[in-house]
Amino acid sequence: MATILDEWRVLPRLVMLLQLIVYVRCIEWFLSLEDPTTQQAGLISVVTGALSASYAIWMGKETK
Repeated sequence: MATILDEWRVLPRLVMLLQLIVYVRCIEWFLSLEDPTTQQAGLISVVTGALSASYAIWMGKETK
């Protein structure tokens, strides 16, 4: 069972899926605001940067 999880890389793919779901929910929340503040826009910027960085790291690991 452990070798199947390692070979198919189930856990990293699950983590990326969960991060994407959280990102989409954050965007939905932000777009539903009447008058967003700069702090709220900054939060979305940080979440976008974190998702982009984790995706880049994950893709770098996949190619090796």
